[in-house]
Amino acid sequence: MNMDFSPLWISLKTTILATLLTFFFGIIAAWFVTRYRGKLKGFLDGLLTLPMVLPPTVVGYFLLILLGKNGPIGKLLYLVGIKIIFTWWSAVLAASVVAFPLMYKTARGAFEQVDINIVYAARTLGVSEWMIFWKVIVPLAWPGIVAGAVLAFTRALGEFGATLMVAGNIPGRTQTIPLAIFFSVESGEMNKAFIWVVLIFVVSLAVMILMNYWNEYQRINTQRIGRRKYGTAGEYKKEASRIHFKGKLQGIRASHGVTWGIRFGQKYDLKMYSGNRKAR
Repeated sequence: MNMDFSPLWISLKTTILATLLTFFFGIIAAWFVTRYRGKLKGFLDGLLTLPMVLPPTVVGYFLLILLGKNGPIGKLLYLVGIKIIFTWWSAVLAASVVAFPLMYKTARGAFEQVDINIVYAARTLGVSEWMIFWKVIVPLAWPGIVAGAVLAFTRALGEFGATLMVAGNIPGRTQTIPLAIFFSVESGEMNKAFIWVVLIFVVSLAVMILMNYWNEYQRINTQRIGRRKYGTAGEYKKEASRIHFKGKLQGIRASHGVTWGIRFGQKYDLKMYSGNRKAR
């Protein structure tokens, strides 16, 4: 059996570039919709999420209509000598479109979890909106953004329908692993299809394991920073108990002070009242 591993390299190149595109455009779109307060917010959110619920063949059909030789965008591209349909770039575009909603929704959810008071504090210090976004918002939402990028990567890696519609199945040019699996099964080459299934399974599993390890590293690193600041868990518990006891003691003292003040005031008023009666 003669194996051509070009679908593996084509899939990796396509997926990596599609993930980079969805990463940047997804973050920008998520931040824009998060800040937008107009009446069209629901419409924009639905429009950006639509490729996630549409069948991939429908997405591929729309891309074919838009970017084809007679399409509104395709006509302009053909005038300057650019052809996208049935090229590697169309495979990248198809993977980007179907993976975009996962990046967008995850990034938007991460942005909405950021405490708005931190943003207000940065504004009061005179920080520009651009610096607030890159130095405050993005670092706080970074775990969610990374999760969205991983989901977009895995979705782009497994893209089939839209890629077949706009890029076709051209060996060595646009044939990705999902296309190679489908056409290997169709031609009866089950052993070749099995090898492709194992490869895409290993790549997907490796990405998910790396993501889990990264999340675990982030959790351990956060705990380590907390220990440097507050000590070990036992010391932290002792410190919390000491602060709690100190607060209760101050509360008791304050309550006794108020009670003593009330009693003193009552006695003082009683003496003044008795003195006034004697004077009369």
